[in-house]
Amino acid sequence: MTHQGSCLCGAIRFTVSGELPAPNACHCTQCRKQSGHYWASIDIARDRLQLQDDAQLRWYQASAKVRRGFCGTCGSFLFWDPIGGAATAVAMGAFDGPTQTKLALHIFTDDKGDYYDITDGLPQNRH
Repeated sequence: MTHQGSCLCGAIRFTVSGELPAPNACHCTQCRKQSGHYWASIDIARDRLQLQDDAQLRWYQASAKVRRGFCGTCGSFLFWDPIGGAATAVAMGAFDGPTQTKLALHIFTDDKGDYYDITDGLPQNRH
C-alpha cells in the first residue's frame, strides 16, 4: 500500500509506503502562522517517505531542533522535520485522495487561536 502526495503546484511529489497512522492537529503558534490555521499531520518513519520530485523543496530552520519543509514555487507547507529524529511529519492536506484516517489528537492547545473552539471531543494536549 502506498499513498501519493504533492504540493499545490506539483513541483514536489512524495510517496508514503504502508498504512498511515492517525493524524494529530497542532495548534502551536508556529504551525498556525505557517499554515494559516492549525496544522494536521502524521509522523512517518523516514524510510517510509520517498521524494520523487524535490528540486523546489526549501527548508526553514524554525528552531535549533526543527526545520519546516515547503515548496519554493507555491509555498505549500509540507513537512515538519526534527533534526536527528526518526520520523518526519507530513501534512495531511498534501495527500492525493482519501487517506483512510481520522484525526486522533490535538496538541499545543494552549496556543490555539481565539477565533475557534475545539469541540470534537478528541484528547487535547496543552503543551
